[in-house]
Amino acid sequence: MTDGWDWRRPGGAGAPAGGPAPGQPQPGAGGSTTSPWWTDALADPWRDPYAPAAVVVPAAAPDASGEPEPVTDPDRPTRPGLRQVVLISLITALLAGSLGSALTYAVLRGGDVPTLGAQAGQAPALAQRKPESLAGVAERVLPSVVTIRVASLGGTSEGSGFVVSAEGHIVTNDHVVADGPGKATVLFNDGSTAAGTVVGQDPESDIAVIKVSRSGLTPVQFGDSDALAVGDPVLAMGSPLSLTNTVTAGIVSALDRTMQAGEPGGPTRYYAAIQTDAAVNHGNSGGPLVDGGGRVVGVNSTIKSLVADGQEAGNIGLAFAIPINQAKRVTEEIIGTGRARRTVIGASVGGTGATGGGVRLNAVEPAGPAATAGMRTGDVVLRLDGHPMTDPTDLVALVRKYAPGSVVTVEYRRGAARQNTSVTLAADAK
Repeated sequence: MTDGWDWRRPGGAGAPAGGPAPGQPQPGAGGSTTSPWWTDALADPWRDPYAPAAVVVPAAAPDASGEPEPVTDPDRPTRPGLRQVVLISLITALLAGSLGSALTYAVLRGGDVPTLGAQAGQAPALAQRKPESLAGVAERVLPSVVTIRVASLGGTSEGSGFVVSAEGHIVTNDHVVADGPGKATVLFNDGSTAAGTVVGQDPESDIAVIKVSRSGLTPVQFGDSDALAVGDPVLAMGSPLSLTNTVTAGIVSALDRTMQAGEPGGPTRYYAAIQTDAAVNHGNSGGPLVDGGGRVVGVNSTIKSLVADGQEAGNIGLAFAIPINQAKRVTEEIIGTGRARRTVIGASVGGTGATGGGVRLNAVEPAGPAATAGMRTGDVVLRLDGHPMTDPTDLVALVRKYAPGSVVTVEYRRGAARQNTSVTLAADAK
């Protein structure tokens, strides 16, 4: 088996046994010969197959001396003479000198000689990204994203955050700073650090505000979480698993995903969250969820996982962020007054409706928002602003999403009759 090449070492041994003798045509693949002059020799009608393979030269008459005429092999290689050696050397030197001069001139004059590799001082490729690209968005937002470390008796907890004012206010999750002494270390995108003080926190909305004394900060740009649609592209930024300045990409997977969360013995938190499949892990908490225009639309807060209790949870493509419209309102109240107001409907909820779904009101506060709108104890809330109610968590989480004073439509059932009303939500009395 060969690769199709009938190779012979120049000046090597003769043909192998059974092959043609040296000097004879070499057979090629399929029985043909390797020389193009012999490919059709056997089919040549002018060839006498019985003629001897020799050339007969008539004998020449001997010269007067009686010695035979000398015979010279025309194919025998001859040694070059001195004139040939000198001539070849001269031509080679002239060509080499001309080529070297041409290359030197081209380099000195900035010719078209190709340059391999990047030159010192060349602009990085990232600077060529379009501002609306994901790389452009990340480059613009990352300087405003920070890592937050809080030391406590139980150890050091770590989360993320983002700058919201030039005066040094930073937003993060309440559960990032909840176990600390009110102090934190803030690590910035450029590697520098600053001491931070907790201005205020709201455990139920899971929002906290930290302040650092530092100039030259770049606040993020806020988006509108109410304008999001399922399928919109988003980026999650922060420090998952202590990997600072991390960016992951995904889409908005769902909106107003209601859930209840909290640690044993701690506050109960309610979320009407933005669901995303962007990779989010421990350490991402408090970092921004950013839309395709580089605007913050949410605060990354929780993840879903399939691990058992006590095991470390990881990303499985189910992450949840607090809508920025809610987070921004809570942040402004914390900065302005040191605390945030909690939005209520003026009723407590119990189990679900016996038939037809919905959640039942166990008690309605006199003169509260629900009572003022005509609702009574025992009514079953079916929808709030078009969102179906299937669990008591749904009603609480959605009410907390709105600001006090917001007007929402409520569809409810009393007995067999369905009714609609408008409820003006209020702030709690705390």
